[in-house]
Amino acid sequence: MADPGPVAQTLFMDDEIAESYLLDAILTLVDAKHAQKQLDDRQEARRQVGFADQIFISKTDLVSAEDVDDLKHRLKHMNPRAPQKAVHFGEVALSEVFDLRGFNLNTKLDIDPDFLKEDDHAGHDHDHHDHAPGESCNHPSHQHGHHHAHDDDVKSFVFRSDRAFDPAKLEDFLGAVVNVYGPRMLRYKGVLYMQGTDRKVIFQGVHQLMGSDLGPTWGKDEKPCSKMVFIGIDLPQDIFLQGMAKSLA
Repeated sequence: MADPGPVAQTLFMDDEIAESYLLDAILTLVDAKHAQKQLDDRQEARRQVGFADQIFISKTDLVSAEDVDDLKHRLKHMNPRAPQKAVHFGEVALSEVFDLRGFNLNTKLDIDPDFLKEDDHAGHDHDHHDHAPGESCNHPSHQHGHHHAHDDDVKSFVFRSDRAFDPAKLEDFLGAVVNVYGPRMLRYKGVLYMQGTDRKVIFQGVHQLMGSDLGPTWGKDEKPCSKMVFIGIDLPQDIFLQGMAKSLA
């Protein structure tokens, strides 16, 4: 599939199709030997990384460990949500392929209890780090002599706040940005702290389509907070982050 977006939208939102089919997850297979060039040259390849719920990297035996590290780092900047796994000739546990529930609103938290922790995917990858806007990156793979900084058009950023959202303001803001930037918004997902409910609000979208659902109640020892990850093509990060901040109660 060249562009997973329209396929995902159909399965995600068409009621007749949704009655018979469940879109479980988008898996992206990355060829370690050719990926850097394909990611440089083809936006379809970058989109596929941005859409992924799980990334498998093949042919790692054909390139150096340093090259694999660079590739993983590049993929992580494009999509911090998707766990990455090196696979050899398709040998992979079925539990990592089926029933990932990447599009299931309710079970997102059961699957990824680390979602609200400060460090994205603490469970999957100790290597991950968020950069504040303008913050330089001194991650070891940036220190390799041959490491080239890739400024890919597919990027991710995170909004966090421990203040509650005003539901009407948030709906207005997201409706407005989706109108303008929807075609460039690949995946956006969040666990939100909303005024007027003691339950977590699980939220996700693909392009112009978005949905939300009430999740479990906030735990006694849990400080309510919101975290939303946006993955898209050249999205204006400042407009999104400011708009989200202005939607707080």
